[in-house]
Amino acid sequence: MLNGKKIIVVMPARNTAKTIGMTINAIPRDCVDEIIVVDDKSSDGTSEIAKKLGAKVICHETRKYYGGAQKTGYKEALRLGADVIVMVHADFQYDPTLIPQVAKPVAEGRADACFGSRMAVKSDARKGGMPLWRFAANRGLTALEEFVLQLGISEYHTGYRAFSRETLSAIPFIKNSDDYVFDTEILAELSAGNFRVTEVPIPTRYRNDSQSPNFWQSVAYGLRTLGVMLKFLLHKYGLKSYQQFIINRDNG
Repeated sequence: MLNGKKIIVVMPARNTAKTIGMTINAIPRDCVDEIIVVDDKSSDGTSEIAKKLGAKVICHETRKYYGGAQKTGYKEALRLGADVIVMVHADFQYDPTLIPQVAKPVAEGRADACFGSRMAVKSDARKGGMPLWRFAANRGLTALEEFVLQLGISEYHTGYRAFSRETLSAIPFIKNSDDYVFDTEILAELSAGNFRVTEVPIPTRYRNDSQSPNFWQSVAYGLRTLGVMLKFLLHKYGLKSYQQFIINRDNG
């Protein structure tokens, strides 16, 4: 526990047998109460490794993709009574030892959601091996999203995220995409609900076995992100209503 709060880690995973052991072993067990690995139809023994290391494993019989894996994990974390839910990737791109720092603002009630930002110190991302094209795209999309959503954070494309139970209960994340743009839709929902959002700086480390979207997947993701911004603005100014941006804080 952290500040008396039950902390559950949700880890979407697909074919991460080479890295999931390192990721789970690096998680500080003195503050994390449970680890949920959502195996999105892996074929390389990912789930077996996670089980041996004490994680609760949920296996998808059919692929539900990155967003779908998060939906499964978040629903299970809420069912198990998590007070704070932390999402971290299984490919060891994000440092699991920083989970207490990412979860702390939420556990202490200072924020409804906290993000680990690789852009808080601008030079760190490139030093950590982030490709130039990915760095430029991240910065450009983040600037646009910050202009629209106004959450006051330096990176909108991080896979290190912590949410309070009340926040995930209130936002209709089930209505989001099953693809990578799920992450963007979560941010738009946080903005629509006027949730308190903060961030902490984290290091960047790109590895040969990191599972980031490739160039063309990133192009598609960028276009979908622009689509989410358009939908958010249409909803915000009453031109069209979208159920995913109707936030019921009473559910939290």
